[in-house]
Amino acid sequence: MMRQINIGLTEEQRQGVVELLNQDLSNSYLLQLKTKKYHWDVIGPQFRTLHEIFEEQYTALAETIDSIAERIRQLGAYPAGTAKEFLEFASIQEAPGRVPSPTQMVANLLEDHELVIRSLRQHVDKSSEDFHDEGTADFLTGLMEQHEEMAWMLRSFIEGESLNPDGALPENQNRVAVGSGSR
Repeated sequence: MMRQINIGLTEEQRQGVVELLNQDLSNSYLLQLKTKKYHWDVIGPQFRTLHEIFEEQYTALAETIDSIAERIRQLGAYPAGTAKEFLEFASIQEAPGRVPSPTQMVANLLEDHELVIRSLRQHVDKSSEDFHDEGTADFLTGLMEQHEEMAWMLRSFIEGESLNPDGALPENQNRVAVGSGSR
């Protein structure tokens, strides 16, 4: 017989948070799978750079997946762990049978990271406001920040694609540093 968990959350609160965490786990798993597939499939002049970026990201996502599953266990539940469950809980869409261009791979992963970030932002609020679980809210905030960094790396790669051969931005894309507006 399992000892009753007494951590200041009701069974309903813990189950509510576990449902959110299983969604986050499933999205992270599918995003890792997609990133690993792109790591295998990427070709072209940016091969080495993207091959390495994708490897860094799928390795980081493996740690994320493990930490989410462990958080679910800390709350007394068992994480989703089958392809069927991951597909059921996830918001990320698969695109089987397609090998996109390298830039489209980056764009696809960026869209998925942004979807995960939006979802995590909602789950932070729900964990805190609906389920009063500040520990999970804090945990999810950390995950969101990791995805924001990965999204930034991908976004920077795509934005770099529009540079002129001399490294200058096209004329319609000049940027102004914060605080350096004209007076």
